[in-house]
Amino acid sequence: MSTPPLVEISHVAKSYRRGVQDVSVLTDITLDIGDGDFIALMGPSGSGKSTLLNLIAGIDRPDSGELRVAGLDITRLGEAALADWRAANIGFIFQFYNLMPVLNAFENVELPLMLTRLTRAERRDRVAMVLDMVNMGDRTSHYPSELSGGQQQRVAIARALITDPRLIVADEPTGDLDRTSAAEVLSMLQRLNRELGKTIIMVTHDAHAAGAAKALVHLEKGELIHANDA
Repeated sequence: MSTPPLVEISHVAKSYRRGVQDVSVLTDITLDIGDGDFIALMGPSGSGKSTLLNLIAGIDRPDSGELRVAGLDITRLGEAALADWRAANIGFIFQFYNLMPVLNAFENVELPLMLTRLTRAERRDRVAMVLDMVNMGDRTSHYPSELSGGQQQRVAIARALITDPRLIVADEPTGDLDRTSAAEVLSMLQRLNRELGKTIIMVTHDAHAAGAAKALVHLEKGELIHANDA
């Protein structure tokens, strides 16, 4: 018996109101993403790839269609339930890291755990573990302004991992990095996918970055053009 996809997108559409006009961003998107996949979403600016990522992550809602993650149709969740679902199931990695400047690396990674029932000692042990995983165990007391872009992104990856999410969504995770730092981040994402089995969906406009993924999904003008192995 085949394993059902982790993410099932069925006839999803999304538009935004601009003035008096509705602007279509996604049109009739149907796509399955398997558990343990590493997918690169590619397309020109305005193609809808970041919008699709936000829908999958439960940040935004589609106008129509179904979007199931691990069998749950997240479009039917209320706002509070959706927020709880995101916190438990999704790890976020952003282009500009989104670290809190007044918190050090340890505190930034610990932040998603503050609403859990873990004890302080349990939080400390988990943060230390994930910072070691991204080779930042010797930078725990450093603030974002004291870290390079690549180091900040590794802290952001640790933060995305801290709740042990089923799905990691990354929006242009190498877009603000030099080539060497970008290669290190992509290698780290591949390792998380390969060794920990994390499902990763990455938006990128960079063909080199997309080559790190197992499969490519191309969008253009809000439509799914094709999906294929990398």
